Amino acid sequence: MLEEQGIAIVDRDRNGVDRAFRGDVLKGLRQRQKAVPARWLYDDAGSQLFEEITFLEEYYPTRAETEILTARGAEFAELIGPDRAVIEFGSGSSVKTPLLLSAIEPAAYVPLDIAGDFLREAAAALSAKFPQLPIYPVEADFMRETALPDEVADMPKLGFFPGSTIGNMVPRTATDLLRSMRATLGNGGGGQRPLLLIGMDLIKKRRVLEAAYDDARGVTGEFNLNLARRINRELDGTIPVDRLCHVARWNDDDARVEMHLMAQGDLSFTVAGESFRMSAGETIHTENSHKFTRRSAAMMLQAGGWSPVARWKDEKKRFCVILAEATEERGAP
Repeated sequence: MLEEQGIAIVDRDRNGVDRAFRGDVLKGLRQRQKAVPARWLYDDAGSQLFEEITFLEEYYPTRAETEILTARGAEFAELIGPDRAVIEFGSGSSVKTPLLLSAIEPAAYVPLDIAGDFLREAAAALSAKFPQLPIYPVEADFMRETALPDEVADMPKLGFFPGSTIGNMVPRTATDLLRSMRATLGNGGGGQRPLLLIGMDLIKKRRVLEAAYDDARGVTGEFNLNLARRINRELDGTIPVDRLCHVARWNDDDARVEMHLMAQGDLSFTVAGESFRMSAGETIHTENSHKFTRRSAAMMLQAGGWSPVARWKDEKKRFCVILAEATEERGAP
């Protein structure tokens, strides 16, 4: 059952502009290496384009993770147990969510997403599949600690963060997010510590990685360019989108695929009344997709306050889903 009183806590000014979006864009464009945090790629249009990306031949992560979620349902149920409130961070269209909900018999489902219209449409579709399940959509920036609906306050909780979105962040930001998730989920209901089920992509051949973020049809390029269009639309920008191009490249030192918007000539434009310039070949860094080993994944989770409990890989060992438990507070080793 879809509860219509979803909590919208996005901070907007009197003109309806998301203050955090404007602040991040202006701060990022002032930097020597221009950059905008990847979460701003996901407005309603961006979220729809990303859903199209997940069906592309080159983009293996969705298929690999879906394989795990489909094949391991019984193991999830045994380790997670029934009657938890599932809190999905950055839920998008919730395509993978039914696989989890069908396996673990949850007490409630709370999708968190910054794209409000997309969130509500996805929540309504999911409610039709699970008519007896209370669903409380919350429009929020999941990167920050979020107040959950009162109805789930006393329930034990499972955070769900599929898709290897954690890889979009530099390690410091990813660690902060994991800590923020820990704070959002609280200390657990019924004496049960919160759990987190999270997807992480694994290191593999360069050609496979770069193709996944630069597909032959150009859908990922449109997804990237949509960020510039959003800036123009929401922040009174004058970025010449037709003079930008999408670039994806593997950075071996940092174990990540990087996405950039590259200027195809010298550019001048304004955003929110502020002037900017780009030289030919200069880029706006828009997304990282870090890839992990078993050790680097465990280290990041532990730094963020989570202890790995179980791990699963797809048959081709391309992708990993990890179940982690909130780490008990300790004053010493």
